[in-house]
Order: sequence, then structure tokens, then C-alpha cells
Amino acid sequence: MKRISLLLLLAACAPASEPLPPTLEDTCGAREYGALIGQDVTALERVLILGPVRVIRPGDMVTMDFLPERINFGISNDEKVIEVSCG
Repeated sequence: MKRISLLLLLAACAPASEPLPPTLEDTCGAREYGALIGQDVTALERVLILGPVRVIRPGDMVTMDFLPERINFGISNDEKVIEVSCG
């Protein structure tokens, strides 16, 4: 009985699982640039993007502000586009 009580007590102390983040809307038109994923970063030079854009490389410091109309391009160490998102 003591073992069961101890297990219940320990289970109550376990951290709750984090809720999944909400699905974000495509407020900036990022889907339109999804074909750039996997391409060399120079592919961004051949695309006309009207509006705010942020290019984020590994180790870059970025602000935590969220601008729904801004397109973020994540770049890998080997200079490939690995992510396109809003914010």
C-alpha cells in the first residue's frame, strides 16, 4: 500500500506536458515561397518580395517581436533555405 501511495505522489509531481502550439495562419504569404526550401540562399535574390522580410542564419540574434505580415527565412550552416514562416 505504501508503494502505491508513493507512486501516486510521485506521479502528481511530474511536470504536465506542454500544450501543442496553435496552428499559425499564413498571414504573410509564406506558402508562396515554400518552393525555396532546400535551395541555395542566393535564390532569395531572384524573388521579388514586397513587405518586411527577415533572413535568420544559425547564431543570429533576432528580436522576439511578432509581426504577422513579416516573412522569416531560416538559413542553414550550408547556406540553404530550411524554413519559411510568418512572424
